[in-house]
Amino acid sequence: MSEVETWLSCLGSPQADRDYLPGHQRMVSLLDTMSLTQPQYRIRVAGTNGKGSTAFMLAHALQAVGFNVGLYTSPHIQHFQERIRINLSPVKEKILLQMLDTLLPHAQRIGASYFETATALALQYFSNQKVDIEILEAGVGARLDATTAVPADTAVITPIDLDHTDWLGGTLSAIAQEKAHIMNGCHDAVSAPQHHEVQRILTKHNPKLTFCHPEPWPHLHSVGNHQQLNASLAYTVINHLSQSLNFPLATAKKAIETAHIPGRLQHITHGQAHIWLDAAHNAHAIEALIPTLPHIAKPFDVIFCFTRADRDLSAIWPQLQHYTKKLITQSQGCRLDLALKKYLKNTGQYLILGSFTSVDQALIYLKHDLKTSHHNT
Repeated sequence: MSEVETWLSCLGSPQADRDYLPGHQRMVSLLDTMSLTQPQYRIRVAGTNGKGSTAFMLAHALQAVGFNVGLYTSPHIQHFQERIRINLSPVKEKILLQMLDTLLPHAQRIGASYFETATALALQYFSNQKVDIEILEAGVGARLDATTAVPADTAVITPIDLDHTDWLGGTLSAIAQEKAHIMNGCHDAVSAPQHHEVQRILTKHNPKLTFCHPEPWPHLHSVGNHQQLNASLAYTVINHLSQSLNFPLATAKKAIETAHIPGRLQHITHGQAHIWLDAAHNAHAIEALIPTLPHIAKPFDVIFCFTRADRDLSAIWPQLQHYTKKLITQSQGCRLDLALKKYLKNTGQYLILGSFTSVDQALIYLKHDLKTSHHNT
């Protein structure tokens, strides 16, 4: 754990929904103590899956056409600094600690959460660095999320499905009602294609909402068919922005195609083994990933699927079993590191699915295992 996370851990868990405190009162109280400069443009991103990927694509595109871009996403994979970036470069820990020294005492007094304080840090850093455009990924829902406590110009809505049901409701309608508030105060809003009921609710909330039309992105084939939808959504947003911010659309489109998204079908080698890691952590995300799997391996030697214990993914297991010789899941009572130690060989093709925490655990294990193997030789 970094020094920044040690400081923040006194405020709660870094897992967004377990740390979720609905309401803007604490966030407004934090903001009242801060001196923030409004950016030229601010974009909010909400949805169930694809938020981080779409936000990264937007940031890469806007940076490519000359803007100084602040990007705030969550959760991180290995280091807290990954959440707060300017032109895709993570903030330095030393800078965060300096800001925390001022912000943390008040955050503790008012009972602000980890996520609320992290959001305030991001806004302060972007203001200090005078970014042109801020992109803020919502943590949970939108209506009472920390990121919607500040005004924005454009709202982006990725596919909405069932997730965080304890907080947002157990139906698509309830979740859509919560996430529709990402559009509050925005003069422009763009959504991915949605379930009929979700589309009805979003359109009722904002009759001027634009829905993107997916188009083929051949260069993104290797990172998943689902990324083509994220790319289409990002491009629709960029197309709208180009009309008011006046930048070359072709340059931005090329940048979307070449955006590198950590933890999304991230490919690494381990000896002679090929391993793909993806933070698909719920049934909707895994279902979106499945059409890409036969293009990677026929079949995988092992697919590991590890997510939080309170998520039931048993309905997805039969679909995954079509693409692997062996499926190892958390529901079998295995720990990820022990499962990797038992089933991961120095040859073959493997897929590791789970939360960003699972991806982090896998990367730590693989790094340690390679060091151990190197030392033993």
